[in-house]
Amino acid sequence: MTKVPVISQNKKVLLPAALLVAVLLLSGCQEKKYLDKREEGAITPELKEAYYFQADLNRQFSDPKDSPLKKKDLKRFEELSFFPLNAAYRVKAQFSRSADSTPFWMPTTTGRKSRERIYGILQFELDGQQHQLQVYQEIDTAGQASQGDLLFLPFGDDTNGQDSYPGGRYLDLSIPQGEDVLLDFNQAYNPYCAYNAKYSCPLLPAQNRLSIEIPAGVKYPEPWQHK
Repeated sequence: MTKVPVISQNKKVLLPAALLVAVLLLSGCQEKKYLDKREEGAITPELKEAYYFQADLNRQFSDPKDSPLKKKDLKRFEELSFFPLNAAYRVKAQFSRSADSTPFWMPTTTGRKSRERIYGILQFELDGQQHQLQVYQEIDTAGQASQGDLLFLPFGDDTNGQDSYPGGRYLDLSIPQGEDVLLDFNQAYNPYCAYNAKYSCPLLPAQNRLSIEIPAGVKYPEPWQHK
């Protein structure tokens, strides 16, 4: 994350793929930020990845070499805020491949465009309702995948503009090896342009806006951010 990006949503622009945020099932838990080492023993095995993700994400944001933060925000940075980790937002999705999708230019926050194609559709049930999201693959001018097996899943929900970033959030996925995909909304992260306007972030496609609240993943705004 040391280079000024051309297109950035944490999966693009010479940046390492986003770390994964996941879930914590604690009855009556309060809003959490940086998970303390003393809590590690309370995390169930399936939630260890979530525990380490949040710690790693905070380390990343606090490191001047990797952080997307403006210098003035980095000086004030303490830790990222997260919704309480919740296993209810860890759902199984049915994946269907969109083999013949046509490449298109996805607009971004800066006027630049990212060349993408719809790689497939994810269908899942959440809060008693059926939903679907399109998942995208970035391609180069030769029509080849430019991010290896990494797929990009932007989504919006009814927390946007309240407790989460107004422009929606992102998930990173690997190309599925079968029809079932574990879709963990606790892994949702903000685009870097939420913290620094120099980053160019793909805009949320209208068809990926969900009409439910998903109180999982990284929150927004932060008290240490300069407006």
